[in-house]
Amino acid sequence: MNSHPRIAIIGAGPSGSTCSFFLSRFQIPHVLIDAAEFPRDKVCGDAISGKALHILRKMDPQAVSNLQGKAGFTDTWGISFTAPNEKRLDIPFKKEKKEDDLPVGFVSKRLDFDHYLFQKAQSPLAQIRTNTSLVGIQKSSTGVLLELKKDELRETLEVDWVIGAEGERSLVAKFLAGYRKEPRHFSAGIRQYWKGVTQCHSENFIELHFLKDLLPGYFWIFPMSDGTCNVGLGMRSDRVSQGKVNLKKELDRIIEEHPQFKERFQHAEALEMPKGWGLPMGSKQQTIAGDGFLLLGDAAALIDPFTGEGIGNGMKSGWMAAELIQECWNNGSWESLPQKYQQRVFRSLGDELRVSDFLQRSLDFPWLFNAVVRKANKSPLLKETLICMFEDVNLRQQLRKPKFYWDLLVK
Repeated sequence: MNSHPRIAIIGAGPSGSTCSFFLSRFQIPHVLIDAAEFPRDKVCGDAISGKALHILRKMDPQAVSNLQGKAGFTDTWGISFTAPNEKRLDIPFKKEKKEDDLPVGFVSKRLDFDHYLFQKAQSPLAQIRTNTSLVGIQKSSTGVLLELKKDELRETLEVDWVIGAEGERSLVAKFLAGYRKEPRHFSAGIRQYWKGVTQCHSENFIELHFLKDLLPGYFWIFPMSDGTCNVGLGMRSDRVSQGKVNLKKELDRIIEEHPQFKERFQHAEALEMPKGWGLPMGSKQQTIAGDGFLLLGDAAALIDPFTGEGIGNGMKSGWMAAELIQECWNNGSWESLPQKYQQRVFRSLGDELRVSDFLQRSLDFPWLFNAVVRKANKSPLLKETLICMFEDVNLRQQLRKPKFYWDLLVK
């Protein structure tokens, strides 16, 4: 392989556009391919986490302040949990909020957020090809052959490295990494936009409701500044199959009949039919790199198993991939790229994903979740600890230790 290989990114969502942006910053030419034209919708919960904002600041130190108040971007300052016993716990993202503080997170339709990132990826070093689908992929003796289709025209593009960022149905993951859907490590989600939902938090806290008949899934309401809410529910796919759960019917039932929500939706209006999608969870470490390929974001199964959030991890993986490609580009040695990338991703995200998987599995014991919420509402110290856990992965490790729950229950 020559020292300046041909590189293609498949998928211009958050992870692919982030990787493209940084490759251009590092003066590395590449091709960015997406099946859609932008702006385009993507079914999602639409929560943009602090981790995503951290990568945005690497792109542009003024990015967060520029997005604050921008149409399509709603500041959110915390998260509200409802335990299976229907007790609520509000966790602000900051212990003390000052008037001039910048948001710690946003809620933004993927129609807006993905388009924002896609525009940032525009560069003379990025050959951008939209409305172009990857329909086949195979290794060759000299690289990776990509079969592309635009309208009715097909062509073959040979590259040295292909970066799979095309989400949960990634052909790169399927054909080069051997990825297969495992219901235990996969979730199904359904989303519907509503207008006029009442009783949302004054600071736009996102709401996760762990209802006892949905465990280990949850029902969510994510408010936006224009009066729209992203409403939906998600559940692990093996539980959907075992319980023969119809997610659309469950969503309708909760909105129309559940005592906690039917009043809030009484005068609200659905803006669309429910739309579903799949979420490959980071509860099992997958092969995310190999000879001639790297996987980013959902294609690498990096979605948080507890919250279902994947944008932040996707953007972070895109940034890490670009940095390691820069190293290889500069020294002309590429053999170690897959190993270094896989190690770096799981060194950075592995502990966090393991904690989240533990938290998801703990939902099989709803009394424990109830106890945490009950105690946190009574103990300012515990509540402050939980706030800090959102920012400190090492502190969050305490949630995996039996002593944490023993102290919680007996003190």
